[in-house]
Amino acid sequence: MADEKEAAAEATPPGGAKPGPVGSPPMTPLEPGTGATPAAQPYGRSNTIGPGIVSAATAGKAPAAEREGVSRRSFMKWSLPVGWVAFSAACASSLVATARFLFPNVLFEPPQSFKAGFPGEYNVGEVDVRWKDAYGVWIVRNPEGFYALIAVCTHLGCSPNWLPAENKFKCPCHGSGFYMTGVNFEGPAPRPLERARIVLADDGQILVDKSVKFQSEKGEWTKPEAFLKV
Repeated sequence: MADEKEAAAEATPPGGAKPGPVGSPPMTPLEPGTGATPAAQPYGRSNTIGPGIVSAATAGKAPAAEREGVSRRSFMKWSLPVGWVAFSAACASSLVATARFLFPNVLFEPPQSFKAGFPGEYNVGEVDVRWKDAYGVWIVRNPEGFYALIAVCTHLGCSPNWLPAENKFKCPCHGSGFYMTGVNFEGPAPRPLERARIVLADDGQILVDKSVKFQSEKGEWTKPEAFLKV
């Protein structure tokens, strides 16, 4: 009998739980002072969460919420200035487009025709250069009358200069030279300078029209409007 009691005592787990059938978890003792039996748990596990211990279900929720709040604040902090910058850029682009529509790029060129004063204002045997910068034309007076030379080199379109000391037009780009008459004599220029239409206006002033040109190689210098007789 003593041996059977000792075997039963050894088979009883600590805390007074009685062993159940073979292969089933042991019965847990009653809760002290309540008489309630806790819910059965797998052997070795407990529903009780001790102080300072965070369950796996709630682990990471607080940091994630904090990160979400920081992200939201950062987004709101930067989205407002970025939005204003984008809005300002769009408004500026619209203003530029409107300005270009209202004021398109226009190449302003000198008028093709102009009045060059009265014949008595010119000296015989001289090249008048006062119209070159404004209109690109020289007016030459000889004993018979006037002709207007277009200040464009017939080589590559540079603007020659009148050299009174050498009595010639000289192109600074490639060295082409022209007599006072406009005929080429040196350098790569293939033909003489072109003349512009020159006539007397109704008020008696000299009228030069660059839209009408005369070329020597085509025999056009002999036409009436290529030379103004006085």
